[in-house]
Amino acid sequence: MIAPSEKPNQKQHSFSLTEILQCIVLASFILYYGRVLLIPLSFSLLISFIFYPICKWMENKGIHAIIAIGIVLSSVFLFTFLLIYLLFLQMDAFSKEWDQFKLKILETFDQLSLYLTDYLGISIEQQLSFLKNIFSNPSNQLFSFLQSIVTSLSEAFFYILIIPILSGLILYHRRLLVQALFHLFPSHKKTTLNEILIATIHSYYNFAKGMALVYLSVGILNSLGLFLLGIPHPIMFGFIASILTFIPYVGILISSLVPIALSWLTYNSIWYPIGVILLFTFVQLLEAYVIFPFAVGSRLKINTLVIIVMITLGGILWGAAGMILFIPFVSILKLIADRTKSLKTLSILLSDGSEQQ
Repeated sequence: MIAPSEKPNQKQHSFSLTEILQCIVLASFILYYGRVLLIPLSFSLLISFIFYPICKWMENKGIHAIIAIGIVLSSVFLFTFLLIYLLFLQMDAFSKEWDQFKLKILETFDQLSLYLTDYLGISIEQQLSFLKNIFSNPSNQLFSFLQSIVTSLSEAFFYILIIPILSGLILYHRRLLVQALFHLFPSHKKTTLNEILIATIHSYYNFAKGMALVYLSVGILNSLGLFLLGIPHPIMFGFIASILTFIPYVGILISSLVPIALSWLTYNSIWYPIGVILLFTFVQLLEAYVIFPFAVGSRLKINTLVIIVMITLGGILWGAAGMILFIPFVSILKLIADRTKSLKTLSILLSDGSEQQ
């Protein structure tokens, strides 16, 4: 018997350009204004998909579901604790160098002040007036930058607290969630839906492997750059900076403070700190737009152009978290498109071309 959706004479619904644009606008509106809930929920789904096979394996060995989930959550907690520990280690190391670093800053400001006075004719009073205007105006870019740092730090700690809880609840109630998902679709679509779920878990494993390769590559590049600059302990600082990039904005900022301070104190030249800043900036851009698309896209079989577009779109809507999470979203969309005849064009657009070879 032919299913109703497979009748030869039945016409497939084609979406007009207006309908497509309306869907894009509606989805963007929901993603942007719902990001406070959707970002931790998306990270929790990502973690749940990655750890689901481990939980299932432990349950098949006779371990109770709650204990298995507890072991998984403990590993997530250890990872987040490692991030926090590394963050505080960097802050503690920087605080030990702060007195000398402060003297170097004051010395540099004195030299700059003398240069401005001798060569540009800007008096000390004019310089002090300029600095007073900067720090007295709460709407300037410095205060906006500090506010964004505080916001990012508070969001990071909120995510660290809520994501393990949501991940555990998703893993515990996964059967109910799958049953509810099956009830949303006709019975003849359940086989396809089950295939998509299995392929999604496999795809998320590939995503996790790709991310591990990204952090390894960034750590090697950071370490090599610091070594060439002559910074002490380049491997340690390079890989700490790589790991802490998991915390948006704050991680890379704090992880760069100690190498900047050490380079300035060691070589007594402003060019070495500038070199460290340029190194980390270059590696971050390289990671976002070259390493990440190739390392992750090749494993998910998504072309690099789509990866870069989604990274940019994710950064616009969700910031640094969106630059990571929008890639798994595209992989799920591709899995659905691969199994839906009416979305064949989208499947070809997202693919890397390996399926057609």
